[in-house]
Amino acid sequence: MALVMKAMSARAAKNAFGLMIDTARAEPVPIEKHGRGVVVGISVKNYERLSGKPMADRRTARNEKKS
Repeated sequence: MALVMKAMSARAAKNAFGLMIDTARAEPVPIEKHGRGVVVGISVKNYERLSGKPMADRRTARNEKKS
């Protein structure tokens, strides 16, 4: 069974950024410009799984700089 992702135009992603983020947390979101795919929004969980690298927690990094 093929996975069908819901693509968004770059303009729609900009205008409905919250929706794009909510959707990307559940499934990859291809972003298109002039009808061509340019980027894919994915959740941090999926990014870490695919890259094999943990994403830095900005709150932790910011607190370490203050110390």
